[in-house]
Amino acid sequence: MNEHRGPWKNRLEWFAAIVMIAMAVGCSKPQTTEEGAGALPPVKKIPAGSQFSGFLKDYSALKPNPNIEGEMLTYVSADAKKNLRSYFAIVVDPIEVYVATNADEKQVNDDRRKALTNYFQHALTNAVSDAFPMVDKPGPLTLRLRTAIVGVDVGGQNGALNIGKVGVEMELVDSETGERIAAAVDRASLGAGAEVGDVNLSRDEKAAAARDAFDEWASRLRAFLDSAHELKGEDLDRADKSYKPY
Repeated sequence: MNEHRGPWKNRLEWFAAIVMIAMAVGCSKPQTTEEGAGALPPVKKIPAGSQFSGFLKDYSALKPNPNIEGEMLTYVSADAKKNLRSYFAIVVDPIEVYVATNADEKQVNDDRRKALTNYFQHALTNAVSDAFPMVDKPGPLTLRLRTAIVGVDVGGQNGALNIGKVGVEMELVDSETGERIAAAVDRASLGAGAEVGDVNLSRDEKAAAARDAFDEWASRLRAFLDSAHELKGEDLDRADKSYKPY
């Protein structure tokens, strides 16, 4: 992924001082995540007959993205003052889990779920951290990355979590206002045959396909961010003229 990361370097160097201020201000505020620090978000179920999970409030603006291979649907704000170029830090929220419609959410083992979501959160952090410094509190010029793993099944050996048909839903919002800046739904099933049957995901040989899938989803998110950042023509001129960091 290093070949895709050049466009962010100059941007971060130019505004290093602003980043430090944003991080300091953000870290001085109390935790505002709905579930509270350290708590696992509740497991939810995809509604019967629904194309999407309901994790995102609005799916109507999502469109196929020709810059990303596969079935990823994306949205990027058309407001020149509210685009990815305007932000300099990011909070990665705890990842939510939606089980398949015919699965029993009560059968999801919390330790296995935590292992699964922690690995994915780590992969996402690695994918975006050199574009946006990581912070743990909302603040000025700071994005929140909200992510859900959608379509988890429960069963297999000893109640393993099966992600063979899983997709992901993600959005980046302004950490202070909640306004959506970008969103993506990736319906590519990357984890064929993947199961999480052990709380130690890094040592579980059967979880190798799961790890590969999460790494790939994180990589695809980064590719989406890079493509969304590369404004061209009139969009680039309008964004540059409208952006006033001071």
